Amino acid sequence: MQVIRLEALSDNYIFLLYDEQNNVAAVVDPAEVEPVLKQLAQLNADLVAIFNTHHHHDHVGGNQKLIQKFPQVNVYGGAEDKGRIPGQRVFLQPGDRVQFANRVGEVIFVPGHTRAHIAYYFPPQTTNEPGELFCGDTLFAGGCGRLFEGTPAQMVESLSKLRSLPDHTRVWCAHEYTLKNLQFALTIDGNNTDLQKRIHEVKTQRDRQEATVPSWLGVEKLTNPFLRWEQPALQLAANSSDPIQTFARIRGMKDMF
Repeated sequence: MQVIRLEALSDNYIFLLYDEQNNVAAVVDPAEVEPVLKQLAQLNADLVAIFNTHHHHDHVGGNQKLIQKFPQVNVYGGAEDKGRIPGQRVFLQPGDRVQFANRVGEVIFVPGHTRAHIAYYFPPQTTNEPGELFCGDTLFAGGCGRLFEGTPAQMVESLSKLRSLPDHTRVWCAHEYTLKNLQFALTIDGNNTDLQKRIHEVKTQRDRQEATVPSWLGVEKLTNPFLRWEQPALQLAANSSDPIQTFARIRGMKDMF
């Protein structure tokens, strides 16, 4: 399974999964249709699946036109998003599996950003292969999504699930927010040498107009403040020893940054 990153809108990423052996593709969170159709044409591939993480328009905006072009496509989403994802045909529950090419993905229920948000995790098949995590707007490189329909407690539980995955997992998040996320992280975790190194690397990437997605989950665990609510430096910044309150206060600070 090959993952092809496509740019969309102002800062969205769409991910095309390509099965070269069978010349078919699936797409994760098609914000708009044009980049997907262009890539499919270049590959001369048919689209067989749409994997949506949640219902926001910048993740499902291309669904209807893709369904018109490929009427047999299966549209996946969380069961609790019923009626909110255009064309949804498959209603996924926590712990369900999805298959594409030779890979089987695990469905992880991660409410917080929205009440029905899910993530797709494709474990590695060999020791040298990375896992692939498609996490929508729950976990970002250096950050996490805003809480629109969920609570801090839900988001901490959701991020804990993602944090428990292996370090050698590629994080395919849906927006290019990394530099601003890390600039905020420095304001509350400035003595973190891993963070200092990372922001220098990300600045260089962005100066070259390079994408910072995917990131590695192992790097996120060391540098992303929204995965580090137990760390003393972040609890000090939040003036709380309670993990959920620490997360909530840091999320509030980021909202105002």
